Amino acid sequence: MTEAPIRKLNAAERAEILPALHDWEHEPGRDAICKHFVFRDFVEAFAFMTRVALVAERMDHHPEWSNVYNRVTILLTTHDAAGLSCRDVALARSIDEMALPRD
Repeated sequence: MTEAPIRKLNAAERAEILPALHDWEHEPGRDAICKHFVFRDFVEAFAFMTRVALVAERMDHHPEWSNVYNRVTILLTTHDAAGLSCRDVALARSIDEMALPRD
């Protein structure tokens, strides 16, 4: 049994979903979403990236990202769909949960 192809979100779906994603910015040129995170230091930023990597691997959906000291920038788009898909939204929500402060 083959899986259905991942479908790109249409304009109406994007307009409905994007406002609910806290601080994620739409990158229309890539039909992607992007968010910048700032942590206390490099170790905290790297720990966050490790948590995201483990979840992304389980989802088989990998972010484009960069890290400079305590800053992490994540861009999500679905290459197979040539733009933003429900997989990006699901990963963005998971990432936001992982970014919550830890004591």
